[in-house]
Amino acid sequence: MKYNYITIEREYGSGGTKIAHRLAEECGMACYGREILENVAKDNDLSVEQIERYEESVTNSLLYTIFVMSKAQSGDTDMLTEEGHVYLAEQAVIKQLALNGPAVFLGHCASEALKERRGVAKVFIHASKEEKEKRIIEDYQIPKSKIELTRKYYDRKRANYYRANTMQRWDDYKNYDIVLDSSQLGIEGCVAVLKGLVQAE
Repeated sequence: MKYNYITIEREYGSGGTKIAHRLAEECGMACYGREILENVAKDNDLSVEQIERYEESVTNSLLYTIFVMSKAQSGDTDMLTEEGHVYLAEQAVIKQLALNGPAVFLGHCASEALKERRGVAKVFIHASKEEKEKRIIEDYQIPKSKIELTRKYYDRKRANYYRANTMQRWDDYKNYDIVLDSSQLGIEGCVAVLKGLVQAE
């Protein structure tokens, strides 16, 4: 089966962003990550920074999740929190971007937005602690003394957002079609595996 959409969730420092961009470039596909936030910001007269704050403040309580999901399914957005409105706006943007053709989507629960589509591969990328630390220093110039704090901050933010809006654990491998260890495969190896899905006949 050929996959037209690759949705990627990734641990901070695993190289997932680099893998997504390289895959898209080599396959002639669009890649959407921060672009999702930029579209939501433009459509809702918000700044990207405001949206990021809403994502960070989202609660992962069961009551919040049930409420948001019920509102999303019914199409009723009344009484939703700002965080809930942002989530639904992101989901709408992802669906709209998918109409432009094959693409790679980074984070933002993209697999949830595209769950009704065929040809969607749900991917999770992780790496060893040593490799993540090395990449965080090289790619983000984070001081060694702040690596662990920074890594935990971003992973917790991603996990909470995913849990709050899908009722599933972000790092539960059963939620994905493919799980890649970038410390074993390397960036190029991960790209090669995913490229095979996109270019399959």
